[in-house]
Amino acid sequence: MQKTSDWLMSFTTQPRPNARPAIGLSKPTTCVKVSITGGKGGVGKTSVALRMAKELAGQGHRVLLLDCDTNLSNTAIKLGLPLDDTFWKLLSAEKDFRDCIIRREGFDLLPACNGSVDLFESQLALDEIIIDIVSAHEHEYDWVLLDCPAGLDRASITLNAWCDHRVIVVTPDKSSITDSYSLVKILQTRFGIKENHLLVNMIQNDRQFQKVVMTLSETIENFLGCRTHVLGGLRKVDVSAEAFDTFFLSEEGSEWHKNFFKIVQQFAEKWGAGNISVRPAVEQEVH
Repeated sequence: MQKTSDWLMSFTTQPRPNARPAIGLSKPTTCVKVSITGGKGGVGKTSVALRMAKELAGQGHRVLLLDCDTNLSNTAIKLGLPLDDTFWKLLSAEKDFRDCIIRREGFDLLPACNGSVDLFESQLALDEIIIDIVSAHEHEYDWVLLDCPAGLDRASITLNAWCDHRVIVVTPDKSSITDSYSLVKILQTRFGIKENHLLVNMIQNDRQFQKVVMTLSETIENFLGCRTHVLGGLRKVDVSAEAFDTFFLSEEGSEWHKNFFKIVQQFAEKWGAGNISVRPAVEQEVH
């Protein structure tokens, strides 16, 4: 297993003309690590991460979801769970990993903190710590999903680059498209990442979906030489902001939910580990 420090030190601060990606898109033989990411906030990234974890777990896979927005955690909020400083207690060795995991919707969740003064003042290299946490426990899972913060901060970029795959969530909004391009550019320039996945959220119709896909994927290919694997599009739903998370995570058998299930299923079949057999789904519990 490669140490975090060795992996990070393998990159220089200057772009390398012939940089090769540390992690490619070849089908891995063990745990698959996926970042759910995006250049802009408010695109539904956390909701997608939660639903994706739920769908993979429902297909019988062992799934861990980490909230990597370490001091502004939203995963627990969206699941209606109480907020606490459990993540900080893990970092400070007051609790071990298993004591910090919440079992919900068939998958394991490691939520982060919300406004922890201790975490804020710690000045820890949180990207390195998260990589070390995953590296120590990935043998227990088939899939590890990282709900990465929006934006281009160094920690988030490092986590995105370290994962086997990156699912970039984008909306038809121009700023979302532009920010997602910037994210791909930094990943390519700094880490040599040449391939990413694209999920278009909140589309009004198929024409709008195709326009976003063509605009972003062609620009990325022409100017960065990177490939974009299009996962699909999710229609904008006519529900209130308060009801959105309930709708997104519900078991409702609508066309929207069927579409999302299909997207995750195809992603898992194509990019999942080749030697992982589907296991019976486990009962939901919280501990």
